[in-house]
Amino acid sequence: MQAASYNGGGGLPNTGHVPANLLRNAEIPQALLKYGAMIEFLQPSGWPSPSGYSNGVAARGKTIYAAGQVGWDSGKRFPSSLPEQVEQALRNIVAVLAEAGAKPEHLVRLTWFVADRQDYIDRQREVGAAYRRVIGRHYPAMSLVQVAGLLEPQALVEIEATAMIPD
Repeated sequence: MQAASYNGGGGLPNTGHVPANLLRNAEIPQALLKYGAMIEFLQPSGWPSPSGYSNGVAARGKTIYAAGQVGWDSGKRFPSSLPEQVEQALRNIVAVLAEAGAKPEHLVRLTWFVADRQDYIDRQREVGAAYRRVIGRHYPAMSLVQVAGLLEPQALVEIEATAMIPD
């Protein structure tokens, strides 16, 4: 298993253990270096590099669990498209994280629930752009699940988040 260890001790990751996908797809989260975090992005040897997520993350610190966030604004208004709802749901997650002093780079896990798998596949490029506008190029462990429906009838996506603020 290969792991990219970001820690404040040396200021830089041990590049001998950084998976290729991290070298080309992600920047070192500067907040993690600043606070001396220990976060490892896990990549089993021989596995293909993931695109837009990490296979696993190991971390230590204060844990924040954000409930599933849908893509509505503070007035409970939904935009009409999946990419717009993804962007708003992620902004809602960032707002919850901020209440605990966390930032997007502290995310270690996201679980996505979508009402329409094909809509997600068809709009993946737009969804990815919305993700990067809000979260940047930080790719925690992620899962995506198609569900029969979400509690809010207009919701197309709901995203749960787990974050870790370094000790």
